[in-house]
Amino acid sequence: MIDHILSILIFFPALAGILGFMIQKESIRAFGVSVSIVEFALSLWLWFAFDGNVSGMQFMEQLPLVPAYGINYILGVDGISLFIIILASFFTMIGIASLTDTPNVKNMIITLLFLQMTMIGVFAALDAIVFYVFWELSLVPMVYIIGAWGGPLRVYASIKFFLYTFAGSLVMLVGMLFMAFFYYQATGVWSFALLDWYRLILPETFQLWLFAAFFIGFAIKVPMFPFHTWLPYAHGQAPTIGSVILAAILLKMGTYAFIRFSLPLFPDASAFFMVPIAIIAIIMIIYTAMVAYAQEDIKQVVAYSSISHMGVIILGTFALNVEGISGSIFLMIAHGVVSGALFLLVGVIYDRRHTKMMSEFGGLANVMPRYATIFGIMLMASVGMPLTINFVGEFLSLLGFYQQSHMLTLLAGTAIIVGAIYMLSAYKKMFFGNEIKEENKNLPDVNKRELIALIPLSVITIWLGVYPKPVLEPIDNSVKAIVQLMHNKSQTDLAKERIPNLVESKEIVIAAKSSIKEVH
Repeated sequence: MIDHILSILIFFPALAGILGFMIQKESIRAFGVSVSIVEFALSLWLWFAFDGNVSGMQFMEQLPLVPAYGINYILGVDGISLFIIILASFFTMIGIASLTDTPNVKNMIITLLFLQMTMIGVFAALDAIVFYVFWELSLVPMVYIIGAWGGPLRVYASIKFFLYTFAGSLVMLVGMLFMAFFYYQATGVWSFALLDWYRLILPETFQLWLFAAFFIGFAIKVPMFPFHTWLPYAHGQAPTIGSVILAAILLKMGTYAFIRFSLPLFPDASAFFMVPIAIIAIIMIIYTAMVAYAQEDIKQVVAYSSISHMGVIILGTFALNVEGISGSIFLMIAHGVVSGALFLLVGVIYDRRHTKMMSEFGGLANVMPRYATIFGIMLMASVGMPLTINFVGEFLSLLGFYQQSHMLTLLAGTAIIVGAIYMLSAYKKMFFGNEIKEENKNLPDVNKRELIALIPLSVITIWLGVYPKPVLEPIDNSVKAIVQLMHNKSQTDLAKERIPNLVESKEIVIAAKSSIKEVH
């Protein structure tokens, strides 16, 4: 069973979703929770069986699909993708367990199970076409969730989300086809296997154009400035569970793809575009933080805050060194936990008052003390308070980029202070003050069902903030292999200057090259 654990993780939720059509409506919630618990247990088993000292791919599976054109069903996991897969299964479980009296709850649970299949497929796929199929399929359930269960502008928000991401994906597909063609020109055989592509060294000019093609698809998914405009609409109109999954997992597809595709395939182009992308990331951090401060809707505050923190992840990714990339991956996980929890918390108060306007609240700390405490923990994590999970990722990301540019890092670090201002301001408006509206005086505090979702997130936030080693060490080992691969393939003086050489012994050379030999 362990030999096919990744295929089981991908297709078990889909098979359960098909079976869900035959389950009675009264039993569907228990069925969905049971399936998601089993899926999460399988992802934990994957973690326990994973060898954190190995930098290459593990649990690899390969099955021919279209051999004549080198299209194969190839799966694998390393320290970069392992914890994002666990995060996807965890939030699907939390999301299904926390569903309230949602209309057509049966359709919602089935949709979430199919969405889980596509998410895990993206993070496990090592064939470009298989990756692209899962990448595109993930749009369908999310569009349905926003369009069927969203707010008054749900149709507009879902169509805008689909058009933006689908258009970017088509450009990315063109880049993938050119990569396969270049591999054919170099070797005489067709291959869409990512680990085969890692062996290919392209001229700098080709790298620049291909990097741009992949960049458009990934940047829209993140979303990076100026492609970010679809996200506030999607978050604003999506139901709580849609916003949770979108922020916690789906946005990470773009940043993950930068590390899996763009950096090792195009190291010279990555070094060439490092400063422009860093400037875009800093604009993301500053601009969206200022917009968040101007919002009156608490969900929009969290939505723009999410974009701002994604800018820090991009900055760490394009530090092009171990500290920055490891920090960005850890921050992906941290951002997923914290932003997912914040959207759940917004959903808690919306269920009680059916409004998200901060002016409708005030003094909630007196009425809902448990809710105020958990919200405060997540707020502190969001602003990067030491001993919380976000601090580790943000510190490493900025530390990594500091080695490339002191001034740009200083700008990014200063901008993070703005994040503390708008989050503390929002907390003050909602939870403090003497004025308590009549509608708020008898609001019930968080109940057992909500605590089941929120307490584990609070524990993870503090645990990995105090002791990040269990997650950070496997990430670090895999990132070292990626960085060394980038250095070995770099051809320009600029790339050699910006991408460090980590080789100190033959063992490290073997570790750096292990990921490109597994398929053979």
